[in-house]
Order: sequence, then C-alpha cells, then structure tokens
Amino acid sequence: MVGREAFEDELKHVESLIVQFSQKTKQQLDEAVTALYQSDVAKAEEIIETDKMLDQLDFEINEASILLIAKQQPVATDLRRLIVAIRISTDLERMADNAKNIAKSTIHLGNDHGIHIHESIHEMKQVTLQMMDLAVKAYENEDITLARKLADLDDFVDNLYSTMLRELLEETATNPQKIQHIMQMAFSGRYVERIGDHATNIGEDVTYLVKGESPDLNK
Repeated sequence: MVGREAFEDELKHVESLIVQFSQKTKQQLDEAVTALYQSDVAKAEEIIETDKMLDQLDFEINEASILLIAKQQPVATDLRRLIVAIRISTDLERMADNAKNIAKSTIHLGNDHGIHIHESIHEMKQVTLQMMDLAVKAYENEDITLARKLADLDDFVDNLYSTMLRELLEETATNPQKIQHIMQMAFSGRYVERIGDHATNIGEDVTYLVKGESPDLNK
C-alpha cells in the first residue's frame, strides 16, 4: 500500500472512532437525564463508570491523530482534518463529562428527594441530542450548511435554560428547605446547556476544516 492510501485508511479509522465516540456520548446524555427523572441512582453510578471508557477513547483518538501528524507531516487540508479530529474528540469528552455530572446530581438528590424535575431539562436534552446528530453529520459530510444550523438550535436551548433557571430561582423562595435539591436541578440543566455549546463547537470545527475559518456559533 502506498503512503497516501495508508494515510487515508488511518485517517478514516480516526474519523470512525469519532463517530463511535459521538454515539456513546449521546447515549450517556440520554441515560443520564432519564436517570435524573427516575431517581435511578444505580443507573447514575453506571454512567459514571462508563465515562472512564470514554476518556480512554478520547486518548486513543488523540494518540492516533498525533502519530499520523508525526509520521506523515501533513499540510493544508490533511493537517486540518487531523487538528479537527483532536478538537472534536475533546468536545465529545467534555460532553461526556457533563453527562457524568448529571449522573452525579442524580446521586446527590438520592432516591426520595420529593421534588418534581423540571420538564425543560427533558426538552433541552431532546434538542441537544438533535444538535449532536447534526454536528456529526456535518463533520462526516464536511457540510458547513448543516454546521450553521447549530447556532439557532443552541439559541433555543439557551432560552429554555434561562427560563427554567428563573422559575427554579422563584421556587427556592417558596421552598427554601428544598434549595439544595433545586440547585442540583439547575446544575443539571446547565450541564445539558453546556453539551449544546460543545455541539456548536463541532460546527465551528467543520467550518474551519472546509474553509479555514473559525466562526463563533455560540454568540
């Protein structure tokens, strides 16, 4: 196999790992929010344990990308593809960390906290999962049109979070004895919102890959 073919094969392997990483991270987010609503402490503990595997996947992607840069000394678009792979892997790892943090909030709340989990967290999760799908599809197809759609979805998630936070703060005034539990709910909403921010970062990376420019989709 000639050098170029070997490089393309190894790069495709890295890209396939990123797609795999994104799917596992989506599952972590979905299961973490479900565990929050169901007060499922056992599932939350499982999510925290699974995060260790995702940390290892991030390490594997970074090591493979750095090794390719060292061996092949790529330039122009080839170099950008590897840089973007590292960036996206980092964002996915941080998304997974936020899903892990939701699981930690579930454990903190315990099995019998007696509060209603705000419905906006579920809605935010649904839109954020859509963002993650869109971001990875944009990456796979190097499609900046898809990448730009992430900004509007991110604004929607931000607005949901802001409204929820205001309502939760009002609730602390009427239920001061529940303030610690209510704050854990607020933290969980923030973690979902941050995952959406990282999805828009992937959109920015796709634009950088295609055009060599880095727009700010988190404005």
